[in-house]
Amino acid sequence: MALATPYYLIDEKKLLKNLKVIKRVRDLSGAKSLLALKCFSTWCVFDLMARYMDGVTASSPFEARLGYEKFSKLTHAYCVAYSRDDVRAIKHFADTIIFNSLPQLKQFYTMVKGKNIGVRINPRFSYSHFDLANPARRYSRLGVIDANALRSVMHLINGCMFHFNCENNDFNNFSANLEKIGRTYGDVLGKLTWVSLGGGISFTGRNYPVDKFCGVLKEFAQRFKVQVYLEPGEAAVTQSTQLVTTVLDIVRNETDIAIVNASAEAHMLDLLIYRLNAKIDGAKQGKFTYTIAGRSCLAGDVFGTGRFKKRLKVGSTVRLLDAGGYTMVKKNWFNGLGMPSIAVKRLDGSIKLVRSFDYRSFLNSLS
Repeated sequence: MALATPYYLIDEKKLLKNLKVIKRVRDLSGAKSLLALKCFSTWCVFDLMARYMDGVTASSPFEARLGYEKFSKLTHAYCVAYSRDDVRAIKHFADTIIFNSLPQLKQFYTMVKGKNIGVRINPRFSYSHFDLANPARRYSRLGVIDANALRSVMHLINGCMFHFNCENNDFNNFSANLEKIGRTYGDVLGKLTWVSLGGGISFTGRNYPVDKFCGVLKEFAQRFKVQVYLEPGEAAVTQSTQLVTTVLDIVRNETDIAIVNASAEAHMLDLLIYRLNAKIDGAKQGKFTYTIAGRSCLAGDVFGTGRFKKRLKVGSTVRLLDAGGYTMVKKNWFNGLGMPSIAVKRLDGSIKLVRSFDYRSFLNSLS
């Protein structure tokens, strides 16, 4: 099926590889996995994902409603700060509501009493390659630090969340930190029924020791008699999606620069936020070097540089890999650029265009 570029292409077979690992973790460890909607909310593949995952975790009333309506399994909600209207809306959709601070827990407890209630704990250590995403960075607002204050509200909560990882592919680090949590918060954990270990654990990645991972999760759950939850986002969708683009122009400024009909600023924003290069299909070992750039007016709107086996020309297709997480949920209308469509390559190999955007989409996003 020929689609007009640009478009995101989700490959269900590649997605299924991650989902099978997630199911294996549940089967071997007992840990349940909730899709982090803040990373991936493209509900056209929720039917497939729901066969292998236990529900979703939401960061807002809109995400909670989406998960409730489209995933139709468990819905957890956590927000850095709720308004009263947020809580009023979320409690209709979420089974579990997690508060970021003790003042918020106390303020809204009577509104959510009867739900599974939890708080986020900041253990003051974490794993992250980026300070920007480090949940235990200095002056972090994410989670309760005062352990004594936490112990004073144990009668109000059923569980807690430790979200202390960001793209952590180091099993030994994760295992050591989980053990540290057990030592530090053992008396708290022993009074709870569930613990969420958050997301940011790259357990679906290549060569990750999944069996060892399952072992430490199972031991932790049994030691403290708690249901463990994981909140995979990137781990659920990694390597499953491409952003397919077309070269519009090639300019020369000391190097060859191919301008494609998409934008890092508008369509793969994390590349700019974290100063990363896109993974460009077929751009590793060739003799023709090109910088792949977006077409917005931002000078730094660049996807990355690669070495291609053939010369690029106007009309060439450039595929930007691993474009599932933190892309479609962050896409924006900067410069009024056309929004990439969303397509799915189903398990049977057929390709279906599930969403396209036009001027009216742009118009209706504004006022």
